[in-house]
Amino acid sequence: MRVQPATTAKQTTRGAFARHRAVFERTTALEPDIAAGAELLAKTIRRGNCVFFCGNGGSAADSQHFAAELTCRYRDDRRPLPGVALTVDTSALTAIGNDYRFEDVFSRQMTALGRRGDLLVAFSTSGRSKNVLRAMRAARAKGMKVIFMTGAGGTSAGRRGGATLTIAVPDAETARIQELHELICHTWFEYLDLALRARVRP
Repeated sequence: MRVQPATTAKQTTRGAFARHRAVFERTTALEPDIAAGAELLAKTIRRGNCVFFCGNGGSAADSQHFAAELTCRYRDDRRPLPGVALTVDTSALTAIGNDYRFEDVFSRQMTALGRRGDLLVAFSTSGRSKNVLRAMRAARAKGMKVIFMTGAGGTSAGRRGGATLTIAVPDAETARIQELHELICHTWFEYLDLALRARVRP
């Protein structure tokens, strides 16, 4: 029996880049929604409100990354801005997960910390993360806006979670979705730097 040769690193690399390019091209159709997200972020910051982030796994890392872009900086040397990742407080996460349930680890924090006018950016590449959807509903109950960042299967989940705006990268591969989420958020922070520098009301 003839054994097929293993896929080479070069072939793997070429395939990953090709899939990224294809998803990127499809995602450009979302530019109006992405621009709306940038404006919502800027309006939240200009009002003096806070931006919260949550997600699981790689999206938890993204949440911490994007909160740091606010409290530290993106590119401009500007004032620190209010951003909180709900993924970083291990005492809260483990206490809530132990005393209540894992589905509540973000929603209880959101209920405790959120206030009217704040913004939650919630990540779920699948659209099925119960703890993220609960956080979205908790945020809406506090009078907050919610941006739901998801993949091809998450549009209906955004409606169920009460999202103000849903941005669904048109693909089902987790890695490609996360790559586009990062590009989208960096686009937002670039706009935020420009808006704050220009002192133009977004």
